Amino acid sequence: MLSYRHSFHAGNFADVLKHLVLIKILEHLNKKDKPFCCIDTHAGPGAYALNDDYALKNKEFENGIAALWQRTDLPEGIADYVNLIKQFNTTTSLNRYPGSPLITKHYLRKKDRLFLYELHSTEIQLLNEAVSHDRRIKVFHADGLKNVVGLLPSAEHRGLVLIDPSYEIKSDYEQVTETLIQMHKRFATGTYALWYPVVDRSRNQQLEKSIKTSGLKNVQLFELGIKTDTQEHGMTASGMIVVNPPWTLVSDMQQALPWLAKVLGIEGAGQYRIETLVKE
Repeated sequence: MLSYRHSFHAGNFADVLKHLVLIKILEHLNKKDKPFCCIDTHAGPGAYALNDDYALKNKEFENGIAALWQRTDLPEGIADYVNLIKQFNTTTSLNRYPGSPLITKHYLRKKDRLFLYELHSTEIQLLNEAVSHDRRIKVFHADGLKNVVGLLPSAEHRGLVLIDPSYEIKSDYEQVTETLIQMHKRFATGTYALWYPVVDRSRNQQLEKSIKTSGLKNVQLFELGIKTDTQEHGMTASGMIVVNPPWTLVSDMQQALPWLAKVLGIEGAGQYRIETLVKE
């Protein structure tokens, strides 16, 4: 939705999970010399200032990246994630948080490519500035869900599509499944990472049902919750549905998610899910 600004939520617990999964997929793609292509359907501005008015309004990052920033007991995968975020900060203080575009850019090699979609008129300007002068990256001022299918299959025949809508429009829950099916028909070997919020659990249940009956194979779900589901306004959990995940991703999340649920959970209500939605 054109009114949505991720700056209010940058670095929160949902970003921790989303970017942890993203990093693990990118690390896996980097294990082979062959080039890969990444597509981000909702790229945002590329980077966020955690000391500006947007981030400070609700200070969601305090129960996300900030809660991990100075800990010395981080599990290995989470430590790698935090150390990467520290590379985007010029001091030991936490002031900046990279979005998915800059995290992905960090893992690109000379022969890899990244396509970024962003529809918001202000965000697109910031995104262009964040990734300017990098020939490996192409930015589109367009709706990623409506246009991404046309980029597939990529010339590299290896890659990742990150799907990260705001879900402010209720039809997003249906559209992401429809788009996933279309993309998979054109690029069956690609990895697809779909982020989702838990605001109304019934919508998530319908999303999972749609995925299970879609014909897609090899689908895993990873969810992190910080409080019990409620009918009140607000996100209680978020998750990633991954099609064709790296074979190591389950074990990585089995190490990370119980720890994150304990550390980030509010008043002991942290929880997690690791499930196979559809077998290979």
